[in-house]
Amino acid sequence: MCFGEFELERPRLYDPPMSESQVRVHVTTKGSGDPIVFLHGIGSTSQTWANVMDQLSDRYLVSTFDLLGHGQSPVLDDPAEYTRDRALDDLDSVLATLEGTPILVGHSLGGYLALAHAATRIGVARGIVVLNTGPGFRDPEKREAWNERSRRNAHRFGVPPQAAELNLQEDSVVMDRVGELQVPTLVLAGTADRPEYAGAGQYLERKMANGAFQAIEGGEHAMHEESHAAEVATIIDEFARSL
Repeated sequence: MCFGEFELERPRLYDPPMSESQVRVHVTTKGSGDPIVFLHGIGSTSQTWANVMDQLSDRYLVSTFDLLGHGQSPVLDDPAEYTRDRALDDLDSVLATLEGTPILVGHSLGGYLALAHAATRIGVARGIVVLNTGPGFRDPEKREAWNERSRRNAHRFGVPPQAAELNLQEDSVVMDRVGELQVPTLVLAGTADRPEYAGAGQYLERKMANGAFQAIEGGEHAMHEESHAAEVATIIDEFARSL
């Protein structure tokens, strides 16, 4: 796939407040080059990106981390630690350890976090790739319906109950700011996944100044893990080279 030239992001306007000593999540980093940081979804771990990272680590510094309450990261008792904004603080702490301007790549919840990071921290990422994800909900009733489904299904996520709170939508910050976002963004959706992810990708392509959507034929929700890992890695590489 040829991306052409994306418009450059606006100058960096945000400085992450954390230092390397304040990283509280489990981080995995390998390779060298321009940084790419991967975020996983609810109930998953950083291991979900292993195959893609293996195929990119000869050209890039690839990094990923376990969200709080997931994988090898700490499990804290306080539900207030499991919010979108605290997750974004953890992402900031990881970014503060890296040199260079990163590309953020997120799957499902991780994709939403990448979009929320761009919406609240202008100029930090030079590009974003999201897989099978959406920008949240502007309608409060739809947002609460999502939250209620998440609460009902929390036992299926395989994480402590308080960690499942990460999946809740707190506001409509991404939807409210999507038209202002200048960061080059590629949205991938598998054709074998739920159709609303493709709809979300097409919406972002229409609304964002530098948004693009691509369907992955036969891709399921976790298409990056095995069946389409090589294809996803190639697309990320092509996207990074186009910036």
